Amino acid sequence: MPTMYDAVIVGGGHNGLVCGAYLAKAGRKVLVLERRKLIGGACVTEESWPGFKVSTASYVMSLFQPRIIQELELKKHGLEVLESTPTFTPALGNRSIVFWGDEEKFSREIALFSKKDAENYPKYRAALTRLAPMIREVIWDTPPNLSSMKLAELARTAKFFLKYRKYGPLFYELYDILTMSAYDYLSKWFESDEMIAALGYYVQGSGTNASMKSPATAFTCIRPMVRDNTTEAGPGGFVRGGMGGLTEAIARSGRTHGLEIRTDAEVTRIQTQGGRATGVVLRSGEAVQARCVIANAHAKTTFLKLLPPEALPEDFLRDVRNIRSRSTVFKVHLGVTALPQYTSFSAERCGFAYPIAVRFGDSVSYLEKAFDDVKHGDISDQPFLTVMVPSLRDETLAPSGMHLMSLFGGHVAYEADEARLPGLRAKVLDKALDLIERHAPGFRQHVVHTEVLTPRDLELRFDLHGGHVHHGDLTIDQAFFRRPVGGFADYRTPIKGLYLASSSAHPGGGVTGVPGYNAAREILKDL
Repeated sequence: MPTMYDAVIVGGGHNGLVCGAYLAKAGRKVLVLERRKLIGGACVTEESWPGFKVSTASYVMSLFQPRIIQELELKKHGLEVLESTPTFTPALGNRSIVFWGDEEKFSREIALFSKKDAENYPKYRAALTRLAPMIREVIWDTPPNLSSMKLAELARTAKFFLKYRKYGPLFYELYDILTMSAYDYLSKWFESDEMIAALGYYVQGSGTNASMKSPATAFTCIRPMVRDNTTEAGPGGFVRGGMGGLTEAIARSGRTHGLEIRTDAEVTRIQTQGGRATGVVLRSGEAVQARCVIANAHAKTTFLKLLPPEALPEDFLRDVRNIRSRSTVFKVHLGVTALPQYTSFSAERCGFAYPIAVRFGDSVSYLEKAFDDVKHGDISDQPFLTVMVPSLRDETLAPSGMHLMSLFGGHVAYEADEARLPGLRAKVLDKALDLIERHAPGFRQHVVHTEVLTPRDLELRFDLHGGHVHHGDLTIDQAFFRRPVGGFADYRTPIKGLYLASSSAHPGGGVTGVPGYNAAREILKDL
């Protein structure tokens, strides 16, 4: 007799592993199936070149939730987080700036180009701090279905609004940050172009195909505060051994409770019978039976590829097809013999030896121009760029005498034609190196290894539709009640026994672990 599992999970990304670990911890028999040779999904470490351990997609653990670290005992299972230096921007109106976590230090930096903005920065932070508790609380909730007239759903909706009535006095502040553009929101607080660009940069970093002047982008200003760094789990940072160290720790935690994980096990079909999910079929032809199926895959993969169209309502399929998941970000990985020496960086002024984290994007016009280029199907002549050197904190990532550099940037138009990708990769690499070279002359000669991932490459390797690192734009129309689509934000789907636990579900993308955690809670209720 074939094994009957309580749950089979499609995809071994971090959310799927979190979901599986919690289900196994609750005594359920769970199997995770991963199509690649290694677990982790987009939270993974790969050896791009001999001796280099590269976090090929997600590159820093900034949002993963302390609650999950503590409850799954991830530090006991090998998770080690290494803090970075403050972020450095080489030029803001020909003046460099250090993004200190300390409010007083950062205010002194701001005062170099605007005393008024330096005075307003603590007020701005206070406003975000007022809103942060609700954001940190709501990510753990299962969104109710506001369109349902069923008594149970009406009761759940009422319970939700009663719970959050305490935030009523903040309603208009919340409304602003959810609906305004980042540019307009920041302009309420700051007068200088430098400061608006510095804080509006997070719009680009979110992967959403938008600029800071696009509506509903102000939320990116508060998103870094979704994680509570005051707990015993400690702050975010680089993961020793690369981001795969996080997913390996989750897997080890799950295995202690009986979680089974298989790699090289690509699911090609979700089986259903009588409107209920009954298991999956692998590419090998093997069938796996389970009481429920959990998709840790993109919503478009789950509903448009793994299920036949007739299995789902047409209006539901239409909504899934219309999820905006086209991105313009890219990754570049470099193996180098020496690091860039930024002409504007002064160790004496900054108070640390070298900037491990560097951001390029020194004005609003710079960032807007980068976005304008891609709207016309081009690549940005001067991309925004976040440059990390994790090997400065973790010597295991590169061979002795060399360093690993991780670049996350944009904008580059999505190119579906794989025959044209080599040329596009070369162009992306050239633009990125040109930008660094302008601030660190002579750097190119030290580059030995290169790897470029365009949006299409991210899609092909990690099943990120459109290359979108968050499974879709993080805007109000694709969030909470409407993620992945309206009426199905509770991790359940139109097919009984089929659940969604990926970044396509609330609260969305980023390495948080929350979609997997919340899905496990709902699944345990149903089981």
